[in-house]
Amino acid sequence: MLQTLQVELGERSYPIHIGSGVLQNKNAELLLPHIQGKKIVIVSNTTVAPLYLKALLALLPEYYPVEVVIPDGEQYKTLQTVEDILTRMLENHCDRKTTVLALGGGVVGDITGFAAACYQRGVHFIQIPTTLLSQVDSSVGGKTGVNHPLGKNMIGAFYQPGAVLIDIDTLDTLDKRQYSAGMAEVIKYGLLWDRQFLDWLHRQMPGLMQRDKGLLLQAIHRSCEIKAEVVAEDERESGVRALLNLGHTFGHAIETAMGYGNWLHGEAVAAGMVMAAQLSERMGWLTEEDVRYTRDILQRAGLPVEPPQKMTQAQFNNIMAVDKKVLDGVMRLVLMQSLGKAVVTSEFDPEALQSLLAGQ
Repeated sequence: MLQTLQVELGERSYPIHIGSGVLQNKNAELLLPHIQGKKIVIVSNTTVAPLYLKALLALLPEYYPVEVVIPDGEQYKTLQTVEDILTRMLENHCDRKTTVLALGGGVVGDITGFAAACYQRGVHFIQIPTTLLSQVDSSVGGKTGVNHPLGKNMIGAFYQPGAVLIDIDTLDTLDKRQYSAGMAEVIKYGLLWDRQFLDWLHRQMPGLMQRDKGLLLQAIHRSCEIKAEVVAEDERESGVRALLNLGHTFGHAIETAMGYGNWLHGEAVAAGMVMAAQLSERMGWLTEEDVRYTRDILQRAGLPVEPPQKMTQAQFNNIMAVDKKVLDGVMRLVLMQSLGKAVVTSEFDPEALQSLLAGQ
């Protein structure tokens, strides 16, 4: 029950191994070829480390491990946490042959990748994502970074891992809210790229929410396949990769306004994707039925489909003004021309957007 994909980036290409039991001893050969020196740094958090750190260390008996356990939560995705990791690496005399392993969800992966990119101007690192969201999204594609009080993911680097190891068994210990949040990113791939996949998700959502391993393997594989295809075409988000931000402009605004961690990333993106669908309908691209379908599949996954009631139009505008897709002061949004086909555009009706942000 192991599948392997390749992210094609020339000499920086790397494999994504997906399966059940990937962190068991018999699968050490998936990990060992991607470790360079004898010293390794494993970064995890207070939730994941007690569950999986021991199993990971058992795969690496010949190495000298430095364990860095950071607090769990989006609110700790800061420059201070990166500095804490770098301090531990310096204290342990890590050199350029050190390999850094990220064991955890998207926050751990983003922080660890950024620390690896910064340490001695770049050391090798490996992603071992343990949440659904990180398995289908943040661990693949080389986006690393931290948040700033004025904006999410505004400080970071494009820095590709040497490999991604996805053990779907880690999803057994994920709480329901985090699992649903990850499903938002899976649904996103169907909405922006593949209508057939979207319809399959709609049909299979009851089984997926029951965490059926066979269905999960298919859903994660297809999600990573789409992301790998997009990243290979546009590594640094100068074109098509921006499509992967469907729902994120609205969603990041919700996360920032509500305080990092109060709305999970996937929850905010889910509400944001409905807002993108509603604006797409006002543009004449989607039908009312398309918007209902979008809301329905997200609700089947246990996700919110409305922004926070207390969030104001002014808050949306102020935060969206510093979105990374803004170029030369012009806002660009990811909207849907049809279900399964997204587009990045600045050609939207500003009055329709303001009416949407005002809740009208």
